[in-house]
Amino acid sequence: MFAVVVPLKVKPDMREKFLAAALDDSTSSLRDEPGCVRFDVLQDNSDPNKFFFYEVYRDEAAFKAHQASAHYPRWRAAAAEVLAEPTSASRCTTVYPKDYK
Repeated sequence: MFAVVVPLKVKPDMREKFLAAALDDSTSSLRDEPGCVRFDVLQDNSDPNKFFFYEVYRDEAAFKAHQASAHYPRWRAAAAEVLAEPTSASRCTTVYPKDYK
């Protein structure tokens, strides 16, 4: 499995717009992409404007398909407006669980 962990710092006045865009990205990924097996949006407990995306794909090709999906440009456009700083995604290989059902 191929995973991506993305820390996101959101402009305080753009929090609600971010949440709507994150919900669209997460929901669309899980619904429309057979290779996307998990897409969690996490909020940091110590900072209400810091979030993480935890995304799991069957393989790196599925992640590349995600980046080419119809909904991905909507996320990129929203991110350009709502994020307070650039992101730095970590690309990972899942160790446990070995496989998602």
